[in-house]
Amino acid sequence: MGDSGEVHIRGPQVMAGYWNRPEETAKVIGKDGFFATGDIGQFTPEGYLRIVDRLKDMVLVSGFNVYPNEIEDVLAAHPGILEAAVIGIPDEQSGEAVKAVVVRKDPSLTAEQVIAHCRASLTGYKVPRQVEFRTTLPKSPVGKILRRELRQ
Repeated sequence: MGDSGEVHIRGPQVMAGYWNRPEETAKVIGKDGFFATGDIGQFTPEGYLRIVDRLKDMVLVSGFNVYPNEIEDVLAAHPGILEAAVIGIPDEQSGEAVKAVVVRKDPSLTAEQVIAHCRASLTGYKVPRQVEFRTTLPKSPVGKILRRELRQ
């Protein structure tokens, strides 16, 4: 697959702007009329657009873009993890660092085991620096994990 980038769209079915909010409209609709969706996408070899994450959720580690969905997929493959979410946290050395918030399936699962599992599948800067265990993750009414609540 190719490089990742923010998806911009234009067409008759795309909104023309925010009602009575020209400043907000200017932030998302460029002079060329394209709407910046906030989604991060990649083109597949077949030419299809694949959405890989949200720009607001991206973690910037030492200048490298880290997409939480990639790390969450690795975490989900661990047999001791029921569900997980990834967020960025402030870090003095790298600007941001990766933090995994995990709901255990196996009560004996440790943070060290989670980190070792990630280290086996991910580039070093994508490996979580912190692991927090919770009994549940905050979710929307349709079941989507709310990363913004984890960041607060």
